[in-house]
Amino acid sequence: MDDEQRELKKKLRSKLRLDFILPDDLPDIELYMDQVTRFMDQYLEKNKRSEDDKVLTKTMINNYTRNHLVPPPEKKRYSRQHLILLIYIYYLKNVLSISDIQKLLEPLQEEFASPEKMTRIYEDIYELEKPWYFTIEQSTLKAASLVEKKFPEAEEEGLNKLAFIYLLAYDMFSKKRLIETLIDEMVQESEEKKAQEAERQRKARAREKARKQKLKTAKKTAAGKPAGKPAAKKPVKTGGKAAPAAKKAAPEAAENKRDNEKSE
Repeated sequence: MDDEQRELKKKLRSKLRLDFILPDDLPDIELYMDQVTRFMDQYLEKNKRSEDDKVLTKTMINNYTRNHLVPPPEKKRYSRQHLILLIYIYYLKNVLSISDIQKLLEPLQEEFASPEKMTRIYEDIYELEKPWYFTIEQSTLKAASLVEKKFPEAEEEGLNKLAFIYLLAYDMFSKKRLIETLIDEMVQESEEKKAQEAERQRKARAREKARKQKLKTAKKTAAGKPAGKPAAKKPVKTGGKAAPAAKKAAPEAAENKRDNEKSE
């Protein structure tokens, strides 16, 4: 790397340098709103564009709470989870809309609401950010080198800065669109998952309803069944045919009557 490249890298590094909040810097105690704003200003002061800028204000915090980006404070006090969410919002709000931030943070609050899980995620993401800083530095240096070849700063300073800004903006816009696409996919997957769970519960309720109805019907049938009727007498068969007793007795009585008349 020649002296010109070293000087450019040094200049870019000084401009890219940002303040950040280490996981160990997060307080273990709950803070009131004034303490939260002071904490953010203290650790992220160098990220401000001007001295008059505010990293975080009371109005911002109230707006984030109303829009369900962060849960309401407990007895006006904010926990470590609140601070982690506020830090994420601080970085995301410069790239994404409030609506997209809400979609992004909602599952984080639902699935990782405990202090231990939220802290672990913050630590893991921080570990990813450290090496990624040098990737950002290298890509920015490459953009500056490309612009310098096309518009040497010594000859066309205005065009040099304009082209450099445009390349950085193009890079940011491309990544912003990617982020929005990923958020839309997350929302769609979440909705499909909820729909599948709702269908599973509907089927379970239908099966339970059918089971109860079947049990109810069986109980009604058992309660209304007759005690039992006496068995019907089977007719006496003669010569393979049924011979009713009344019809069989009639010819015998007539024959007895004729015998009596003859004897007289």
